[in-house]
Amino acid sequence: MIFDQLTIASISCLLAALCLWAIIELYEWRHHHRQPYSLSREPGNPIMSPDGRRDWEAEGAFNPGVIKDDQGIMHLFYRAIGRDGLSRIGHATSRDGRRIDSRSPYPVYVPVRGAGMPENDCVPGEQRHYDIVLHPSGGGWGGAEDPRVTRIGDRVYMTYTAFEGWENMRIGLTSIALEDIKKDRWKWKRPVLISPPKSRAKNWMIFPEKINGKFAILHSVAPKVLVAYVDSLDAVPPIRSSADHGGYGVHENDRKGYWDEVTKGAGAPPLKTDCGWLVLYHAVKPGKYLLGAMLLDLKDPTKILYRSPQPILSPDMPYENDGKPGIVYATGAVIKDGNLMVYYGGGDKHTCLAETPLKPLLDWLVKYGKV
Repeated sequence: MIFDQLTIASISCLLAALCLWAIIELYEWRHHHRQPYSLSREPGNPIMSPDGRRDWEAEGAFNPGVIKDDQGIMHLFYRAIGRDGLSRIGHATSRDGRRIDSRSPYPVYVPVRGAGMPENDCVPGEQRHYDIVLHPSGGGWGGAEDPRVTRIGDRVYMTYTAFEGWENMRIGLTSIALEDIKKDRWKWKRPVLISPPKSRAKNWMIFPEKINGKFAILHSVAPKVLVAYVDSLDAVPPIRSSADHGGYGVHENDRKGYWDEVTKGAGAPPLKTDCGWLVLYHAVKPGKYLLGAMLLDLKDPTKILYRSPQPILSPDMPYENDGKPGIVYATGAVIKDGNLMVYYGGGDKHTCLAETPLKPLLDWLVKYGKV
């Protein structure tokens, strides 16, 4: 009788343990395998490609920043790589956000010496040129790369990577009046460098409004979110960022087992929503970039509220693997008529568009993306 009671007790303990294990496994499965969500690609992608008739953008027209003016017209500022391997900024417009209506016949912003134009750009006996293998930064060796643009009132601010070699990748900041953009008067302020010298910095961007009375600059999303606050964007002292100065390279974080456990950096400038600041960001896995989204607290944007349990865009199309394979790199986003429109570079070569109704994306993040 005693043996039977011990046996029953042992079996009960075993069953309890098995039930607990099953609950844990189910939790882990649900924790890592939640309902997917994907952006919808524009059927007409790519919406912009290199133009071989123009030397200054013959090799690449990609990674655009974007703002919307008071008439609802989209202004895209894209990275253009010329046959000479130098990155400059081009400008395009679109009334509906999907089809390009106009495109500048010349670069609207060119790098200046010390802010994207390397000092040794004319080395005797060396001819600079585009080379996707030799210069893995999109095939370019220097210039103004990957612009992010933010409209604050009647002024547009642009941050970009002032690339002067792998040991000198700083963040340039300039601005221009919205009215000058609309009239094709390219009167940019002389750029200031807001990241430390002799550092590697990418993926810095400005919030579209002041937070707690100050301008806010997002300069890291991993291993943690970092935001710098300044009184003026006209004179920003160098900002110390994450361990590798905010952006170049990859960052391991506490997301072990998730798609984004190795995070690259932020994408488009933050967009304000009822659920928080919407920030797109990139993670990397061998051979490809992946795009996700996070929501940051409106009052304290260093606090992550929700983030993608799975990527919302992966490089699956031919134009995302043309040039440099496996690249979707979102640098611009706007909300238009309730839709989130995401502009991204495909393959370090083309400009592409993906979109989604905003509310379902926010609902998905809140439901499945609790940190």
